[in-house]
Amino acid sequence: MSNNTEKLKPMPSLKSDKQAQAFVDTADLSTYDLSGFRPMSFEVQNKTAALNLRLPQSLLDAIKVKAKNKGIPYTRYVRMLIEHDLTR
Repeated sequence: MSNNTEKLKPMPSLKSDKQAQAFVDTADLSTYDLSGFRPMSFEVQNKTAALNLRLPQSLLDAIKVKAKNKGIPYTRYVRMLIEHDLTR
């Protein structure tokens, strides 16, 4: 946008993939406020193994809080932590 005083429009609430596709196909995204967006990863690999892990309740509670703050299930958060450590 050429003028910093112009207000960006809020993103509309899109209830389906079809609505999202139609919006992206027709909207000028440079006119929308995308500041609330955050990176997202998609899990595409099948989960074929399980891990049973005993840990202190306080640690599990802390994991659940962190996962909730990120908006993901706590099991996915634990998997992400393991994947991150293994790829370093």
